[in-house]
Amino acid sequence: MADTTLTPGAELERLVDIMRKLRAEGGCPWDREQDLRSLRPYLLEEAFEVLEEMDRVAYGGSWRTFCEELGDLLFQIVFHAQLASELGEFSLADVAKAIGDKLVSRHPHVFGNGQRMEGAEQVLDNWAKLKAAEKKRKTGREGSVLDGVPVAAPALMRAERLTEKASRIGFDWPDVASVRAKLTEELGELDEAIAANDRDAIEHELGDVLFSLANLARFVGAPAEDALRMAIRRFTARFQHIESALRAEGVALGDATLEHMERHWQEAKAREKALPSPTWVPRAPVTTLRLGVADLPAQRAFWDVLAPRLGWITRRAPAADQARYEDGGILIAFEAAGTPTTGLRLSLTAPSLAAVERLPGILAEIPGSRLIQHQAGRLTFQDPAGLVWEYTTSVE
Repeated sequence: MADTTLTPGAELERLVDIMRKLRAEGGCPWDREQDLRSLRPYLLEEAFEVLEEMDRVAYGGSWRTFCEELGDLLFQIVFHAQLASELGEFSLADVAKAIGDKLVSRHPHVFGNGQRMEGAEQVLDNWAKLKAAEKKRKTGREGSVLDGVPVAAPALMRAERLTEKASRIGFDWPDVASVRAKLTEELGELDEAIAANDRDAIEHELGDVLFSLANLARFVGAPAEDALRMAIRRFTARFQHIESALRAEGVALGDATLEHMERHWQEAKAREKALPSPTWVPRAPVTTLRLGVADLPAQRAFWDVLAPRLGWITRRAPAADQARYEDGGILIAFEAAGTPTTGLRLSLTAPSLAAVERLPGILAEIPGSRLIQHQAGRLTFQDPAGLVWEYTTSVE
């Protein structure tokens, strides 16, 4: 459990002070010898250890160990900031301020007066534009849309990030079926290169296949680097099961037949499937609220007027028996139903007391609404479907 008595600022100050003493006269000889060049492998090592713990947590592992590895990575950042501070270049406070300022400037829809974002895709598009504008102010040119993906990053990850960046200016496939068709095309060309036994062509076409796979991974929301890492994890566990089983049988490694090893491989797969689900699974946010209504036209007519006044976006429904609206996080879908949804009381967070006071006048202009209760900072109304909605500055 998190220690709620701790404050990030105080603990970070303590860490900075520890780092300063380690580097000072009479401090740790090893820490005093380090420089930017010598610390590079440790930064990479700690980042990969954090990634490994993230994978373990996804399989039900300990959050405490994950916390410790994040601490090791944070120490690397503090170490680098201390080196810079000793040279008078910048301090950890400058690092924190720089990223804080960047996040505020790139989220005008949250911290400024920018327009409301309709979803994650629009946020990413706006981020790219703001980033290009920042670069132009600093360097005098916008640079490439593809800038910002480290050349040293793992190739699958880099391929996925490059296609993602290109997609932000519309250079992208229209749907997942088109991406999958491209993969089939590239596999065919690889088959031709293999048949011709042309080594250069095989490398070329294999690269195109891997690139297409990375692009497909982006489309289906399963990062290729993560998927491959998990596959490697499964391969390692299954192969080590084969080794253990062969030793238990007294069969020397290298003497077993392929069929013999395959039997143990299948045993390992069966054991995986028999394992209980992880004690913790990744958070599953609510994305869609489906509400059945008896009179969909009346419901649509009501919410088509009210939704924009609440800052919601009216979404195109995939079928005539739906009306869809989005608040920026949750999609609310009203669906024609023989048995309508009843007994629900839904709460909406009002941005201010003034907004609550304005809503009765808006509701009075929309046929089918019924004001149930109105008091300071809170009101309750009913829509044409009989659903009860609470509009308040504080949801209890």
